[in-house]
Amino acid sequence: MTTQSRIEWTEQTWNPTTGCTKVSPGCKHCYAEVMAKRLQAMGAGGYDNGFELALHPNRIGQPFGRSKPTVYFVNSMSDLFHDKIPDTFLDDVFSVIRATPRHTYQILTKRSERLPTYFARRECPENVWLGVSVEDRAYGLPRIDHLRRVNAYIRFLSVEPLLEDLGKLDLTDIHWVIVGGESGPKARPMRPEWVENIQHQCDEAGVAFFFKQWGGWGADGKKRSKKKNGRLLYGKTWDQMPLPGA
Repeated sequence: MTTQSRIEWTEQTWNPTTGCTKVSPGCKHCYAEVMAKRLQAMGAGGYDNGFELALHPNRIGQPFGRSKPTVYFVNSMSDLFHDKIPDTFLDDVFSVIRATPRHTYQILTKRSERLPTYFARRECPENVWLGVSVEDRAYGLPRIDHLRRVNAYIRFLSVEPLLEDLGKLDLTDIHWVIVGGESGPKARPMRPEWVENIQHQCDEAGVAFFFKQWGGWGADGKKRSKKKNGRLLYGKTWDQMPLPGA
């Protein structure tokens, strides 16, 4: 079954695959890896091998069981475009997505180089919001160009954890930007000016901006719990969502 999500910008999670491997600095303190180990210890199904990549064909049809229109984050515990996941499995996942237009599917990847190749001969369904992780300049920024090459209805950036100032961003054909700091006991700091730089550029480009959290370090540079640091930027919350077709 799908799972109610605590992620602020989605409703349910759907994990037709679980597990992953690290590819960039944003993966260093992966929350999904920590969660997978906990689920393995609890004997939860699908996590027999912890965070090793696993395909779950029995989960592919799960969205059919929900009649209420729902926003799904696809593979919160994996990366749908991992290079070890065959195109045929992706085809099965996207077949379900096309067959359930009542739902919206948010798909986020760090394997952005695979996007233009996979979608070169396939249309991206209109009920897919396609995104890439952008944690820094060296690894994150090149992913934006890969994303732009896909004719997706909504293209978004997940700038979390934000690890450095990203400088000038090319937000052409990007509809939504999510920004957040890292959480957990080993969280790396996120500086307010890095966030403000992105928010200003989103405002200038007319791109929806969503500030998810400060994470383990507050705007004042002090380390404390994620909950205590909160989500305020400029004294308010930023929960902007993209406008389809904008």
